[in-house]
Amino acid sequence: MSVLVIAELDQQKVKAASRSAITAAQQIGGNIDVLLIGNSVEAVAQELAKVSGVTRVLIAQSADYANALAENYAPVVESIAKNYLHILAAATSFGKNLLPRVAALLDVDMVSEVIKIVDASTYVRPLYAGALNATVNNSELIKLLTVRATAFDAAEVGGNLASIEAVATLGDKGLSRFVNENIQKSERPELSTARIIVTGGRSLGSAEKFEEVISPLANKLNAAIGATRAAVDAGFAPNEWQVGQTGTVVAPELYIAIGVSGAAQHIAGMKDSRVIVAINHDPDAQIFQWADYGLVADLFDATKELTAALN
Repeated sequence: MSVLVIAELDQQKVKAASRSAITAAQQIGGNIDVLLIGNSVEAVAQELAKVSGVTRVLIAQSADYANALAENYAPVVESIAKNYLHILAAATSFGKNLLPRVAALLDVDMVSEVIKIVDASTYVRPLYAGALNATVNNSELIKLLTVRATAFDAAEVGGNLASIEAVATLGDKGLSRFVNENIQKSERPELSTARIIVTGGRSLGSAEKFEEVISPLANKLNAAIGATRAAVDAGFAPNEWQVGQTGTVVAPELYIAIGVSGAAQHIAGMKDSRVIVAINHDPDAQIFQWADYGLVADLFDATKELTAALN
């Protein structure tokens, strides 16, 4: 039995979420191949070959794959899919964009947002914004899964030396084109894998106040910054900071929610955090039902005092 994991690149590095998908593949069992699609990815492939549990690294590299266009990547996955019983990707924007296209090309059903591997054909996934978990069985000959990175530890790097092989490229399909990208460069930890996250809500009132209140605290804690959907929609924070069912699902060791009301779609994205701290002026805010520690206070004064108290 062989499993294929599709790796995701971020600025010529493999995302930690892909290593979490490798851990999920290990729980399925069998040989694990990792497919890396891109341009000039030999150095990245060498690093992937060191990840624990990986049997082979397959690379499809071409100038046509310099940008992660799912319409070009999906045919590459389809071309080698017959060699595998399972194909996995992390449930990131990349995986959610790519794997449904692969499923359509193969004419098979897929299971999304898997949080637990029961056995090779049975998985657990959340429903209704995380209010329920469903155990589902997939009887397809080729089983396609996206897995939540927060539910699986990232596979360790080191102590392994997998073989590296090239696979055929299929060129630009002409179905989409890359226009541009605007990357928020930051020294902060990546939101999806951060140990500590400080999140702001719409109650902060403006982008200026968001920066004034959230950033100093995040700097003191070396934390990633998150935002609610309402804060993002209001223009207080960029889209990539959104935490929730329609944003990034996180599970840090410490989650600090400032001015967050606790809408269901936001809770679905952070409820698995180990410790949740909430600061809100409204004692009836839904977030307090999920918080381990709650403070009913003026968020501006309380956050300023908390930041000042940290060494």
